[in-house]
Formats: sequence, C-alpha cells, structure tokens
Amino acid sequence: MVAESSALTRDAERTRAEILAVATREFADKGYDGARVDEIAAKTSTTKRMLYYYFGNKEKLYIAVLEQAYAGIRALEQTLDVEHLDPAEAMRKLAELTFDHHEAHPDFIRLVTIENIHRAEHIARSAALSGLANPALEVLTRILARGRADGRFRAGIDPLDVHMMISAFCVFRTANRHTWHAIFQRDMLDPKRRKHYRTMLGDLVLEYVTAR
Repeated sequence: MVAESSALTRDAERTRAEILAVATREFADKGYDGARVDEIAAKTSTTKRMLYYYFGNKEKLYIAVLEQAYAGIRALEQTLDVEHLDPAEAMRKLAELTFDHHEAHPDFIRLVTIENIHRAEHIARSAALSGLANPALEVLTRILARGRADGRFRAGIDPLDVHMMISAFCVFRTANRHTWHAIFQRDMLDPKRRKHYRTMLGDLVLEYVTAR
C-alpha cells in the first residue's frame, strides 16, 4: 500500500509538472487571454477535467505558472555563494546570475511582460509571491554593507534600486531583442556580443555603487 501510494504521488507530481511546462509555453506565447485550457490539456497526457482537478481554473493555473517562473530565479539567487568574495566581485556575480537566467529563460521575460499588461492583478492574488524577493534583497543588502565597511561602496544606496538596475538591463536585452534588431540591425542576444554585454552590466552596477 505504501509503495502504491508513493507511485500515485510520483504520477501526480509528473502530471502537474507536465501541465505547468505546457501552460508556461502557451501563456508566454499567447498571453493570458489568448491561451486556451483545451489546448493546454490537448498537449499534455491528461484531460481538461484533470487539469481543473490539479489547478482549479485557468486563472489559478496561470498564477501557478507565474509562481514557478519567479521561484526559479529566486532559488538561483539563494544558492549563490558570494559571502567569501570581495564585495565588488560578489556584486558582479549577482548581476551575471540574473543575466544568465534571463537569457536562458525567455518565457519568463514574456510572462513578466504579459503580467505587467494586466497590471500585476494575478501576481497580487498570489500569497507565494508576496515575499519571494526578500532573500535576493537580503543578499544585495549584505554585499552593499560589506562594500561600505571596507570603503569600496558609497553610503545611501537602496538595494532595491540596484536590483532594478540589474533587472532593467537583463529584461530589456531579452524582451526588446526583435524590435532592437529591426531598428538598429543589432541582435542583443548575438553570442559574439554576449561577453561584452555581460561585462558591461557588471561595470554599470559597480560604477553606480562605488565610492568616489
């Protein structure tokens, strides 16, 4: 009975993960309004009835997709070990982590853009997302404090401003890739320019936080 129960649990977890993976692509490609639960169910090994069993309704499925997307970057930030690094190097590592994640997860950028179109009304209904960013800000706060203590960083810097600066660069590079290329004939995700942009991000952040 225990083995049977464990197998059922694993099957349920796999089914839920499959639904979330398909739903992520559908919502990212078509938006909240354009995505259809029927199509999501058809592209999985389950049924629409089971999809509702696991998630309740379309909005709850969408919120679960958002929660998983944000949890991915937050989990990476929490595993970043920078306490042993020089504050400047630690700051650069944190910026590079966001750079790498956003480049590798364009669906995350599209979902964030879509949710902003909806004025974050769905994120606002998620209890899981309300404090999810706190650990990342705590890491930033500690890095800034160490930098101030050794005279490298200036005082009065809001960690959230630094977080915004990093996010702005990384989101813009991915979200505006196609319009930027159409206007300026430059692909911001061109592998040949990757190292340049990755270094540029760290330089920008350090320029802002460094004491004069």
